[in-house]
Amino acid sequence: MKRFKFLIASVLGGILLWATWPPSVFTFLIFIAWIPLLWVEDRVESWGKLFGLTYLHMLLWNILTTWWIWNASAVGALSAILANSLIMCLPWLLMFFTKRKFGRWIGYSSLIIFWITFEYIHHNWELSWPWLTLGNAFATHPDWVQWYEYTGTTGGSLWILLVNILLYHLIKKRNIPSAAEGLPQAQQYSTINVQLSIITLLILLMPLGISFLVKPSIPSPQDPGVNQQQVTSNIVIVQPNINPYIKFQTGEEESQLQKLISLSESMIDSNTILVIWPETAIPVQSDEDQLKENFFLNPVWAFLKRHPRINLLSGLEGFRVFNKRNSIYSKEFPSQPGLFFEAYNSAVIFDSSSYNIYHKSKLVPGVETLPTFLYFMSSLFDKFGGTTGGYAKDKERKVLQASNSYLKIAPAICYESIYGDFTTGFIRKGANIICVITNDGWWGKTSGHRQHLNYARLRAVETRRWIARSANTGISCFIDPEGNIINPQPWDTASAIKMNVPVSDEQTYFVRNGDVLSRVFSVVSILLLLLNIFYWIKKRISHKK
Repeated sequence: MKRFKFLIASVLGGILLWATWPPSVFTFLIFIAWIPLLWVEDRVESWGKLFGLTYLHMLLWNILTTWWIWNASAVGALSAILANSLIMCLPWLLMFFTKRKFGRWIGYSSLIIFWITFEYIHHNWELSWPWLTLGNAFATHPDWVQWYEYTGTTGGSLWILLVNILLYHLIKKRNIPSAAEGLPQAQQYSTINVQLSIITLLILLMPLGISFLVKPSIPSPQDPGVNQQQVTSNIVIVQPNINPYIKFQTGEEESQLQKLISLSESMIDSNTILVIWPETAIPVQSDEDQLKENFFLNPVWAFLKRHPRINLLSGLEGFRVFNKRNSIYSKEFPSQPGLFFEAYNSAVIFDSSSYNIYHKSKLVPGVETLPTFLYFMSSLFDKFGGTTGGYAKDKERKVLQASNSYLKIAPAICYESIYGDFTTGFIRKGANIICVITNDGWWGKTSGHRQHLNYARLRAVETRRWIARSANTGISCFIDPEGNIINPQPWDTASAIKMNVPVSDEQTYFVRNGDVLSRVFSVVSILLLLLNIFYWIKKRISHKK
């Protein structure tokens, strides 16, 4: 067994991280899940060996938690899992070098700094895939992290890493020298361990207490200051449960639209102001400049004319035509040289006579978009449910203002709902409600759609906004500003739900200032990298002498 002790520890660490991840009930294990890898790093002598063991650890974590991507695309799953596991090794390798140059505690501090910087970059670069951001581990327990309204998920990542490092240090120092080795030394070790134990316990428990203290009181329709329109108005969410793999087949358009309309009309009443359909609910690839003239959308316009008080928010796979190349996303029609088009994954808000559109901005790499530095691999990428050619996107977040009410909507299209700092941009622009429209049916009845649902709970806490979530095959629901799920609809079921949602214009610290922690750690990580490079150059020069 001793021959394989590092291998066993690496495997154990990966399994522990999987065991903690939503929708698991063993979230508390996250506070010890990194200890096996810390133990490995402390004992291996070469960075190459550490890299191999760390990659195995990360690979297991990625496979066990995101294997369901395979149901949508085998190539996409392999690409995402292999690449993400590789990138996750970088903070550990940087810590390895830093620790050996500057000592244990600077080394462990650098792990926190480098990891949080990695997560920040992974939220913002072209190959973004922040599904396994450490702070997401608390998605099923938003009551533990109500303070995310100040820190976002970065605070959760910091909490997890701090507790793991301190617990590992306590375990390592558990052997106090005996009296025979000198009583003063034994007493000194004992005092240090007691002090460290108290500090660790405080860091573990204090965030839970803070969470209880900052939990907001959710306004009800009866509270003073809530306007009369909010008291009487309601929102309807539709879950049509349409097979995404036959969604765009010719001949399916009319029946799908009739199903959406029928479910909507089964729930709306005279007080309904908004109906929400899921991502790409309108099953017709549509010219966004000609939606009113589109024959296939006549049932939609007829529905809205029957209910002129209602706005409809729906997903749409749209396109626009241009006489010239409009952007890097523009493609030329093969049969019409000189004529170009852009494709979009869009959210559209309709009233009975007009519409407004937002184009999804956070696109899934390798599925909806391809990073510019990977264009040479374009033939290898299949789609999860996006577009083979790639989507264009909006450069700015766009709030969709309801024409008939007080609602100002942050339209989070599918993947966008896992981005906390990104979502705050809608709220800063005045959004008072978040509407998540998604199509999680590509993955089947796996942990994927449940993880996606729970991540939205963290967006509610960070922004203190109500969330209305419409998912094609489930799980559709309302989420309150504390992150509590209300009236969730079963997977693989057609349904519609209704609720009054009192909104607020107040902004949290996280909304006003964004991810401050990540930006600070990123600056410090640059300084640490420069310091490492300086010492490496200095060592090379001294060796030449």
